[in-house]
Amino acid sequence: MSTLVAVPVKDLANAKQRLIPLLSAAERHDLASAMLEDVLETLARARLGPVLVVTRDREVESLALKHGAELLREDVNRGHTEAVAHAQREAAARGVKRFLTIPGDVPCATPGELAALDASVVDGPAIAFVPSLSGYGTNAVLLAPPDSMALKFGEPSFQNHVVAARAAGLKPVVLRMPGLGLDIDEPEDLTLLLGRGPSTRSAALLRRLAVPIRLASRLETP
Repeated sequence: MSTLVAVPVKDLANAKQRLIPLLSAAERHDLASAMLEDVLETLARARLGPVLVVTRDREVESLALKHGAELLREDVNRGHTEAVAHAQREAAARGVKRFLTIPGDVPCATPGELAALDASVVDGPAIAFVPSLSGYGTNAVLLAPPDSMALKFGEPSFQNHVVAARAAGLKPVVLRMPGLGLDIDEPEDLTLLLGRGPSTRSAALLRRLAVPIRLASRLETP
């Protein structure tokens, strides 16, 4: 059964502010772009169903079209939660039965992980979550049907989502995944990216930028 997938993406120019101690503005822009392409390539290989990139950034739109995704435009950037809600409404309007949302900064996600997540929910109403590695954030949500419950992101969203799902009469499935669970926010996450996704374009970019050397220097600095 086809699943509509939503990938909310803010503008690339101001991406990944918490990496400022390690990467320049241009480098953070390029990393955000590379991570999005990794995610879109993985989704294309997974073949779960149509992919909607939710954005108002023209550069993001070009990358989405390059990888065969559709566009769901926002007039203003209201944040991740509203972008997902916008996509949920679109999914419901299309009459699709299943809805998945993942962020654009999980470059180590694999087609196998996405297939396992997709298979974890068969009949609705049902919901599945993939928490972030920290256990505080929510990196993926699969809903059947798309409007089974409202979603609200921002730590500690994972626990809040589980509680809300149970309150809505749902029995949430929780899957912990090393690739999909790794969203890139802090400099320490880059070490995990290099180790878990060495063949990604994101890791290749980090190696070209000598980021492994920079990370090692940070550890050596007293």
